[in-house]
Amino acid sequence: MNVIATEKLPIKCWLPLKEIEQPEDYVLTPRYKVDIEDEALQQAKNLANLPFAFKHVALMPDCHSGYGMPIGGVLATKGVVIPNAVGVDIGCGMCAVETSLKAQDINETILKSIIELVRERIPVGFNHHKTAQIGIPYFGLMHCNSQNSIVLRELTSAEKQLGTLGGGNHFIEVQADEEDNVWVMIHSGSRNLGKKVADHYNKVAKEINARWYSSVDPKWDLAFLPIETQEAKCYMEEMHYCVDFALANRLHMMNAVKDIFMQVIGCEFGEVINIAHNYAAWENHFGENVIVHRKGAIRARKGEIGIVPGSMGTSSYIVRGLGSTQSFNSCSHGAGRKMSRTAAKKSLTVEGETAKMEGIVHGLKNVSDLDEAPGAYKDIVDVMKLQEDLVEPIVKLRPLAVVKG
Repeated sequence: MNVIATEKLPIKCWLPLKEIEQPEDYVLTPRYKVDIEDEALQQAKNLANLPFAFKHVALMPDCHSGYGMPIGGVLATKGVVIPNAVGVDIGCGMCAVETSLKAQDINETILKSIIELVRERIPVGFNHHKTAQIGIPYFGLMHCNSQNSIVLRELTSAEKQLGTLGGGNHFIEVQADEEDNVWVMIHSGSRNLGKKVADHYNKVAKEINARWYSSVDPKWDLAFLPIETQEAKCYMEEMHYCVDFALANRLHMMNAVKDIFMQVIGCEFGEVINIAHNYAAWENHFGENVIVHRKGAIRARKGEIGIVPGSMGTSSYIVRGLGSTQSFNSCSHGAGRKMSRTAAKKSLTVEGETAKMEGIVHGLKNVSDLDEAPGAYKDIVDVMKLQEDLVEPIVKLRPLAVVKG
């Protein structure tokens, strides 16, 4: 862990160091600084200088710039909740399940059959189901009683989005562990429902902050809701509803994938592991009750099981939390981007990236697909090394086949 000083609170980083360039005649020991992009560093400094930020800001090793708050950031606050410190894909997260199959049981033909059926039955991108999915199990997990609820207004549309993958870095993967046991892993969130809730309450927060002449610079995009207000209470309720919706979404897709496996080859399944990485929750840290915002970070209490995925061409990990107080019991939510989507499309090649995925069934074919190519992401091995004091890997998984959003 490295520390960056600010005017108010320190920023604690699980990020690598890089050597500072110095003049040729500089003969002292080389100097280093934390390896973080300028925009993400400025966003972290903004967080650290918030009047209600608590103790310090924590940056995970997959950290990169986001909207308002860096992805891979953890912020604890006293008395306020910040919609942009959760983000627009509320409740986005991972689930994984082990099957009774071995890698040698599923050859390339079987994998392609599974992936083809996944694409037929699970809408990706902006697509959704033609009929409402309200009748599925798990829908009863969700609840919302907010007055003037965004969730209730969007529910008819959301019912058709349940069980859909979405776009960007969301994926469904067939994987194998080091003992050749086959796993299924899914990464997805609350779809358009979470975005609607996030956008609405961020707008409300901006209006409240402007009305009461908040000292927080509006250019930081960190408008907040005082927790005693009705608006904050509604946001917390609807935010947690979206976390439940995202879980139900992943479980619905997992059930569809299980049905496909049973149709193609037949097998048994273990218990589903689930973890979210975009949410805010009341927790006790350093003896005080605070609201912990995790934006692209997962909770990693001592003994808690989590999931840290790599890119579509690299390993993913099932991990066990070590309960680090300095990270607010958190760790990275994945490998983390090392270049923007635009930069990836300009600098990477289809030939070069497909060569990295030899032996994996995938859909990377065009320049437009390069934004999610392996080369756009940090090295997951390096990321795991940097957070050895936060989590321990208990299962290492390699990709066999992947569907991207």
